[in-house]
Amino acid sequence: MSLYTSMNTAVSGMNAQSRALGHISDNIANSQTVGFKRTDTNFVSYITESNLDVHRPGTVLARPDFTNQVQGTLEQVENPLALAISGQGFFPVALSSSTNSDGTRNFDLRSFYTRAGDFNRDRGGYLVNGSGYVAQGWPVTNGVVDTSQIVPIRVLEDVFSPVATGNLTFSGNLPAGGTTPHSTPIQVIDSLGKARSLNLTFTPSAAAGDNTWTLSINAPQAVPPGLGSIPILFSPDGGSTHPNGTLEEFGAPTGTFVGSVGGAGVPATVTFAADFGQGLQTMTLNIGSFGTTQGLTQFSSTGPGGLSINSFEQNGIPLGAFSSVTTQSNGDVRVNYDNGQARVVARIPVAVFRDADKLEHVDGQAFVRTAESGEARIVQAGEDGGGAFSARAVERSNVDIASEFSKLILAQRAYSANTRIVSTVDELLQETLNMRR
Repeated sequence: MSLYTSMNTAVSGMNAQSRALGHISDNIANSQTVGFKRTDTNFVSYITESNLDVHRPGTVLARPDFTNQVQGTLEQVENPLALAISGQGFFPVALSSSTNSDGTRNFDLRSFYTRAGDFNRDRGGYLVNGSGYVAQGWPVTNGVVDTSQIVPIRVLEDVFSPVATGNLTFSGNLPAGGTTPHSTPIQVIDSLGKARSLNLTFTPSAAAGDNTWTLSINAPQAVPPGLGSIPILFSPDGGSTHPNGTLEEFGAPTGTFVGSVGGAGVPATVTFAADFGQGLQTMTLNIGSFGTTQGLTQFSSTGPGGLSINSFEQNGIPLGAFSSVTTQSNGDVRVNYDNGQARVVARIPVAVFRDADKLEHVDGQAFVRTAESGEARIVQAGEDGGGAFSARAVERSNVDIASEFSKLILAQRAYSANTRIVSTVDELLQETLNMRR
């Protein structure tokens, strides 16, 4: 009887609208949830019988229509660890299951993915988002990215090991015809990361018209303090073809000094050693190139001091304490130290799926793969179909409140209309029962 099937159809319509209301309420409740993806409703009709002669009412089902690939608004934040994906893809994350006595963690064997990149560093050093999922990435050792494995990212407050000075570069000008010595202090780093002083002294030759200066280096904290000396000859000296005022050659050294030998364009270097208490530390001082105006020169000086210093650099690095950690737009997790140095410890990649809308939703704005979504393809951000990262940003929910309210009104009206059908069928059935009176 069509009355009964009409009632069943209306009841199915009420159930379908109830599910739609559930989707709408979930969307509105998570309108401010970072990385949340709204769920729309897809209504599907099922026909009991339909042909040219008759059409019997069937039922309607409300199926979720996921929007996992619909971009949410990117918003800049102050969090230096926050990341947002612009385009396709997800952050690979892990879910902690327990904590060991040494602070390390055990993780759920399943692989999780999320768009919520509001990462922060927890007290165990792990990078976790607001839902407690730990960011995973490729480990980086000495600047080399290991893409063969993906691991939970943990940043410890370690120190930056010191690097002893091995190379120094000095650039300046000695006054032509100078008659007085000129000294300048410089600093180097020993093998324990401590700053040590060196005094560079340039003494002119006593012979009038001679273009020779003697470089000597004294280290007050070394044993012995005097490290040696070496004559520096400038052109013209001995009929050289090098341009006047440029380095010609080195004379015979003393102490630990060893000078380089070569023609025009060859680096002019002096190698010496100092003992600051940890054994001999060998260093090489580069003062330019023979026959060029790069580095140390001898021209007329206009300054009152005689010696003018253009630049000085050394490659030693003092001990550095942990300062902060940041994420970069290429996914690098960089640890910063108070000595001005930085080290990349991991790189966060992007997980891309064949059909991301078929991923299964789990708690905390996360997803797990399904047979329909396909396996995750782990790629570098901005490459091979993966979205690009925006540093210091988060992706907001892709819920539009105005649109959800519009859908809410439609669902409410549709539900009310279905209840009217039920009440109408009830009245008709009552009239049918009263026919016997």
